[in-house]
Formats: sequence, C-alpha cells, structure tokens
Amino acid sequence: MKTIRACDILVPNGCDHNKWSVVACDQFTSERGYWKKLEEYVGDEKSTLKLIFPEAYLEDDDKDERIENINRTMKQYLDGGVFKTLKDSFIVCKRTTASGISRLGIVLAVDLEDYCFTHPSNAHIRSTEGVVLDRIPPRLKIRQDAPVELPHIMLLIDDRKHSVIEPIWSERASLEKVYDFDLNMGGGHLEGYRIDAHKVIDVFENYVGSVQNLYGGDKNDFIFAVGDGNHSLATAQAHWNRIKEGLTESEKAVHPARFALCEVENLHDEGIVFEPIHRFVFGVGEDFVPYMQKALSGEKEIVAFDKNAEYKLHVDKIGAKAIKEVQDAIDAYIKEHSGCIVDYIHGIEHLKDVAAHNDGVAIVMPKIEKEELFGYVLKNGTLCRKAFSMGEAEEKRYYFEAKRIK
Repeated sequence: MKTIRACDILVPNGCDHNKWSVVACDQFTSERGYWKKLEEYVGDEKSTLKLIFPEAYLEDDDKDERIENINRTMKQYLDGGVFKTLKDSFIVCKRTTASGISRLGIVLAVDLEDYCFTHPSNAHIRSTEGVVLDRIPPRLKIRQDAPVELPHIMLLIDDRKHSVIEPIWSERASLEKVYDFDLNMGGGHLEGYRIDAHKVIDVFENYVGSVQNLYGGDKNDFIFAVGDGNHSLATAQAHWNRIKEGLTESEKAVHPARFALCEVENLHDEGIVFEPIHRFVFGVGEDFVPYMQKALSGEKEIVAFDKNAEYKLHVDKIGAKAIKEVQDAIDAYIKEHSGCIVDYIHGIEHLKDVAAHNDGVAIVMPKIEKEELFGYVLKNGTLCRKAFSMGEAEEKRYYFEAKRIK
C-alpha cells in the first residue's frame, strides 16, 4: 500500500517528556495566557514548544523573527543530539485524556501525492472540511525553510471491525516502548511503542479491501478522512508541490518532503466522540424563527430557543445534510440582514448561558453519526464548516514525534 510508509521517526533523546510534548499549535488561538503559562513551565528545557508557531501569535509583527528562531532551534536540536532516530518505523500509541477517555492511533507517514481537498476526487486521503486557501500562505512561510516537521494531523479510517490498530495495540508487550508519561497543562497521558513496518502495511492492506467493499468496490479509492489538521496537510502538500518542480522522477520518489507524518485513528474507537457545534445567531428580528421553520424541512426535530421561548425546527434525518441545510439558511438570512452574526458554541450548557445573556436565537445542532462520515464525504465532498468537534482543546493531539523534510 503505497499511500502509507514507514519512515525515520525522530524522538527526543534524554529530554523531560512532560516538558517536551505540547498541544497542537492551532489550539487556544484566543487564549495567549495558555501559551504564556506553558512557556513559563517549559523554561529553558528542550521542548517542541520551541519548534512550533502557536497560531495565537500568527498575526504579530515579530512573526518573521519567530520563524527564524524556530528554524535555528530545529537545526540546533538536529546537530546537538537532541533527537534520536527510529529507523523505518511506525509507532502505535494510546492517548488518555484528563477525563479518562482513551483512544488508539498509529503514527506513520503518508504520501502527499495521494491527498486532495477538492471534490470530486479519486484521492486516497480526503478532507472532511473545506480548506480556506488564504490560510495556507502564512503556514507555508513557517514550513518552507524548516528542516523537520512535527505532526498534529489526525487521519480517520472507517474500520468497523477494529481490525487495524486494536490488534497491534494488544501485542504491545512484545514491542519496544518509546514513551509513557503524563502530558502537561491537563492533557492526560501518552503511551507509545515502535512497530515492525511489514506488520502495519499488511493489516492496512486488509482494511483497504474491507472499506472498498463497504463503499462501492474497486471504484472507491477513499481510504483516509482528515479528522484534524486539514490546513496543515494542505500546507505540507503546497510545500511539496513547490519542491518537486525540477526534481527527477527518482528524486521525487524518495524526497522526505513528499511524505507527511500524521496519526491514524479508527473512527469507531470509543474514545473518538463526535460532538455537535451549536449555533447562536445575534441581532436577529422576530422573523428569524418563522424564516428558519419555512426554510427547513425533514423528519428529525431539533430545538431553537431564546430568552423567552423554545421553538421546533425540522431537519433531514442525516446529520451531515441537516447541519449543512441549517448553516445555509443562517448564512442566507445574515446576508439579507446587516448586523446579524453567527457564533459557534461547544456544549449545550455554554449555549444556554450565551442565550441567557444575549439577544438572539440559539440552535441546538444535530449530531453526525460516525457511520455517515465516509459515505457523505464520498458523495458530497467536504462537510460544511463547524460540522462537528472531536473533543475539547486539551484533548487535541500533543506533539512528540518529528520527521525530516529536508
């Protein structure tokens, strides 16, 4: 299976793992206090914090200096023995969040030639949300001179038989342990083991056959859905597209920038929970609820409410389709009513609190069922924006492994 491959994975050598590993750079984008507290905790210790660009600082005037410091530190870590190399490796890992929920994954490299974020496509790896092209250039600037990458990309497989990751994890006692430690800032715990490359490729080959049968036979090439890190993967591909110009075919086949490190997780792992992201529409008039009731139809009933009353809306029974229809109706209303804006709210209690203290209408969004995801993306392309969440910020992927891209 050429889409995935073992690679030389870089892991810290003799560092404090708790200070080395930090949360994904696209979290806490409006909470600089989180990053300042983390900086104080890490101090002068070796850390992935010094190798990433937290997006909370992406619009600051000193971004060029920050990028230069990141690249310089990467080189110092490479030259100074901070990394050790696990040759031709995969890593099977378990992440346990602070709430006690755990999920399994396999860290591996994927071929960027097999990724596409537009629809229709026959790519093996496809986005689940639309990629905003304007978000790529600033991220590309961070990557273009970096000698290594650190992944927070999570790919999903539709492995309903639990045939890929779970059996490998069950054999971890016979594997080489790479890490086993508590994460900082309330991130929970991380445990990982190095795996034999051939074993992983064999089980993935079997999975490919099962998912093709599930979604239409050999004509279906859809194997991995991007669960998190869509823009990071798109940036990695844009970087590779620049580099490959002028390379020979043999050089293209082995160039390290062609392959992106990521973590693959089973969509049906009990530790992966799809949570709806609710909507609150500010500044609406009395016509908003009747408008939504007229614009929407379907067998499933959802609730909208404001400070004064609760209302019923009817939507399609397929969650992904219903979410798009609700979002489209909201967007159309806002376009015709100046002063109206929509916010995206995680958690029903938070939604109730927002509704209690603001003028506007809250909409309790339907949930996407896991069994819907691959079929919907295969047929329709990406989901609408803010369709679902895969956990709170502290539950997102923490950096640990790295890979050379130069």
